[in-house]
Amino acid sequence: MIDHLSVSVRDLAAAAAFYEAVLSPLGYRRLVEREATVGFGKRYPEVWLNHRPNRSPEPADTGLHICLRARDQTSVQAFHQAALDHGGADDGPPGPRQAAITGYYAAFVRDLDGNTIEAATFPTE
Repeated sequence: MIDHLSVSVRDLAAAAAFYEAVLSPLGYRRLVEREATVGFGKRYPEVWLNHRPNRSPEPADTGLHICLRARDQTSVQAFHQAALDHGGADDGPPGPRQAAITGYYAAFVRDLDGNTIEAATFPTE
């Protein structure tokens, strides 16, 4: 089980605004804000943004891939739309996917630094 994850970002204010919009449909909110880091979570910070102004954007097909659980398909769709509305790039529109064991519903986006973020909901059966 993972406790939290950290993402390095070039522009902390822009990334915080992006992640706030994108994570909101998944139930996350901004919980901690410091000079060089911002933490988002449901009850405690689970996603940290760390200011790294000298980093380069990630080229396509490299970098970090984060998959976060969504409550339902509507949350996945809202996540995807929020990313596009806040400067992110589509990396796989909302729709059904096939995993190794089961099907699921997900969407993929790239954040402002080129990292891949996925929101997924799985069948409850």
